[in-house]
Amino acid sequence: MQAALDAAAAGLYVFPVWPRGKLPAVKEWEDAATRDPVVIEEWWSVRPWNLGLAVGRSNVLVVDLDPHRGSDPPAEFAGARGGADVLARLAAEAGAPDPVDTYTVTTPSGGEHRYFLMPEGLELRNTQGRLGWKIDTRGHGGFVVGAGSVRGDGLYRVTRHGAVAALPGWLADALTPPPPPARSEQPMALSSRRAGAYLQKILDDELEELATAQPGTRHDARLKAARTLGRLVGGGELDESTARTLLLQAAAGHIGADTRESEVVRDVEDGLAYGKQLPRTLRRDRQR
Repeated sequence: MQAALDAAAAGLYVFPVWPRGKLPAVKEWEDAATRDPVVIEEWWSVRPWNLGLAVGRSNVLVVDLDPHRGSDPPAEFAGARGGADVLARLAAEAGAPDPVDTYTVTTPSGGEHRYFLMPEGLELRNTQGRLGWKIDTRGHGGFVVGAGSVRGDGLYRVTRHGAVAALPGWLADALTPPPPPARSEQPMALSSRRAGAYLQKILDDELEELATAQPGTRHDARLKAARTLGRLVGGGELDESTARTLLLQAAAGHIGADTRESEVVRDVEDGLAYGKQLPRTLRRDRQR
């Protein structure tokens, strides 16, 4: 309880996680997370929950650095002993110091959670391996288990006290997905039959790619597919309700322990809204 109260006083939104585990103990944990000490005391008076931190809602990004656990690094990171070594190398390549001077929690597995403040106006989401081997991040739509929590294999404990540092610019740049390129293409001249078949092929390809996306790529896959279909909606080739239904059905398998339904819905809505701003039209000629 005290760990939760301290985190809330520091500006973090908190929620209960099952004792000795890592799964949220409340539904819609990101919306339920709070900084209200009365609610926190009510929650933790029931049982000794572990501590969940809704980091994205708190405008915090956590860089999760895993140890190697016996696995060999890829050739580009030969000799690295885990995510911490890889991050240090990436910092050196960017001409920046190793970002160690920030509030840090060591996990039971021997990894590190380094906390950083997100830049104003930037909403970074979760990533898996985007930065490099054994490095994940948790941002909007993500959470971490906080210091003071207990698992069967050990404790989450603070190993570097002090303030949460601002996210280095080179890290923010590396984690910001590029926007889709603006296109000013001319409508394609197709017969009505060919246009319908071409549209169906676009839908089949995008939805298949979305449905089969692997963990670590699914957030980007949802945005890509939704932007593609959003462009067709903007061009009048597809109605928005159909596009939304197709995307949500294809992405249904993404929902699980680390991805909530609300995250999938938000990605679909964001992608559709973006795509509609870049309308794509398949121009029909008069041939039958």
